[in-house]
Amino acid sequence: MEQREVLVLGAGYAGLMAALRLAPHARVTLVDPNPRFTERVRLHEHAAGRPDVTHPLRELLRGTTVTHLVARATGLDPEARLVTTDDGRGLPYDRLVYALGSRTVAPGERAFTLETTAELHKRLLDDPGELAVVGGGLTGIETAAEIAEAHPAWRVRLLTGGEIGGSLSAKGRAHVRAALTVRGVRVEEGRRVAAPEEVGADAVVWAASMTANTELAARAGLDLDTAGRIRVDAALRSTSHPEIYAAGDCAAASSPAAGTLRMACATALPTGSHAATSLTDEAHGREPRALRFRFLIQCVSLGRRDGLVQAVRADDTPRELVLTGRAAARVKEQVVRSPISLMHLAARRPGAVPLVPWI
Repeated sequence: MEQREVLVLGAGYAGLMAALRLAPHARVTLVDPNPRFTERVRLHEHAAGRPDVTHPLRELLRGTTVTHLVARATGLDPEARLVTTDDGRGLPYDRLVYALGSRTVAPGERAFTLETTAELHKRLLDDPGELAVVGGGLTGIETAAEIAEAHPAWRVRLLTGGEIGGSLSAKGRAHVRAALTVRGVRVEEGRRVAAPEEVGADAVVWAASMTANTELAARAGLDLDTAGRIRVDAALRSTSHPEIYAAGDCAAASSPAAGTLRMACATALPTGSHAATSLTDEAHGREPRALRFRFLIQCVSLGRRDGLVQAVRADDTPRELVLTGRAAARVKEQVVRSPISLMHLAARRPGAVPLVPWI
C-alpha cells in the first residue's frame, strides 16, 4: 500500500479529509490551485464582513506526508491513469480520489454568488440600496439574514420559487420567517426567477442552482447520474472506473438509511473519510465496506445571535423538534468549527476519525 500513488483532486472538505486519512498508507498528492482551505459553510459570513474564512493548507497538512501541488487539474485519462495540470505536468496514479466539489451556477454575470463573496462584500460597502437573494433553501436563508443584520442600511428581499425552508418542519419555517422579519427581510414565496435581470434590485445574490464540478469526469468518460454527479457503488468507487473513487458534492453517494446524500459539508466529510477507508481496505485485500450514513440535524444561522437546529430523521426529513435562538446559534457555531478540529485530528491520528459518531 505504501508504494501506491494516490492522487486526490480537490482540497475541500471531502478531498482534504481523504488525503489526511490516506497519508499513513500511500504516497498522496493533493492537487488544488488554492494554497488555502476555504470554510464554505462560512461564506455567507464573509460576504457580510467576516475578515477571513480560510486556513493555510500547509498548516492543516503539517506533520503529514501529503504533498500539496498548487495546480489545477485540466485533464483526466483513466486508461493511462494520468492527470494533467495547468502547469504542464502529467501525474500518474494507481488510485484517484475525485473530490472537486460543487459551485453555484448563476445565469448571466450580473448576480453575485457565494463563490464571489469578496466582490459581494465590496458592493455592500458602497452606497446601500436594495439587495435580492434568490433561493429559499438554507444557503439563501443564511445569506439574507447575515447581510440584513450586518448591513441594516440595505433593503433585503428573499425570493424563492416554492416555500421558504422547504426541508424544515412547520415550526422551523415559522421561526425562520419570524427571524427574517425581525431583520427587515421581505420574503417573496412562489416567485420563480430565471435570470437576475428579472429582479428589480441594485444587487442580486444567486443562492440556488448548485452543480457538481464533474466536467473533467464527463470528458474522461466516467458514468454520471442525471444530476451530473459521478455514479459510485457503496464503497464510493466509480461504477464505470473502479480505480477512481468519488467523494463530496461530486459523488452520487447513498446509504440505506439516508438514501441519496445531498450536497453539504455534513456529507462531504464522511464520504471523504469513507473513500479513504475503502481504498485502504481494497489495497489490503479486504472487500471495502458499504457507506453507512444517516442524517441527524440541519443547522441554520440567522445572523450572529439567532439560529435554528432542526432535528431530522435518518433520511433528512424533518421532525417537529427544533432548537432556536441564542442556544441554536451556539450549536451552529460549534458545528461550523468542528470540521477544522476534525482535520487536525485526521493529521495527528487519522485512524481515530471513523470513531467520531457522525463521521
